[in-house]
Amino acid sequence: MDKEKLFRNVVANLLLFSAVIGVIAVTNSSGIKSVFSGAADGVIYRGNPSKNRVSLMINVYWGTEYIAGMLDILEREGVKATFFVGGSWVAGNEETFMRIYKAGHEIGNHGYFHKDHKQISEARNREEIEVCGGLVERVSGYKMELFAPPSGSFGKITLRVADSLGYKTVLWSKDTVDWRDKDADLVYNRATRKLANGDLILMHPTEHTLKALKKIITTIKEQGFVPTTVSENIAVDGNV
Repeated sequence: MDKEKLFRNVVANLLLFSAVIGVIAVTNSSGIKSVFSGAADGVIYRGNPSKNRVSLMINVYWGTEYIAGMLDILEREGVKATFFVGGSWVAGNEETFMRIYKAGHEIGNHGYFHKDHKQISEARNREEIEVCGGLVERVSGYKMELFAPPSGSFGKITLRVADSLGYKTVLWSKDTVDWRDKDADLVYNRATRKLANGDLILMHPTEHTLKALKKIITTIKEQGFVPTTVSENIAVDGNV
């Protein structure tokens, strides 16, 4: 079955379900109280600057073979990350997805097909976000509250649609660019250079990121920061 046919099948199976959760999302607040939702473009680029928290944001559309190793390191280090998952990836990798979820990591929405959300229509923006959300909720029972647009590309329509579906749109303050540069030392340096309160560190499941992950976490802790989920990082209240 090709990807477009799979997508159509998922849409058909989740049509009623997605409509229901869409209503719920519109009529309920996300539950994450944040000081950053009022940014000029409505996007969150970093967490609370008054707290010594940083977050590992792991975007997943591929690299399934490296996820088990990353989860093992995160568990040994006692760290919870935020995995932004693509719907098409979840559809083909439910077992791995459920391992992430059952390990207690936060799950975020990364769209269904890794589309350029700035270039697609309002209807397709909604479809990409809503169907991914519906699939994740059907598989795990978890209702996501964070949306990371693929490649960081978004427009006013994207933000309006995400907000109407109950999502906060999140980008990053540090980008490891690990999808392009296959160098563990470079990934480590980009993740840890000039760490600051509220940093959101973007990475992907790659071989070199896996190699750098433990060292990244060790440095974060040694510099006095607490690695935590994105939701906890952007929260106004509460202590780590």
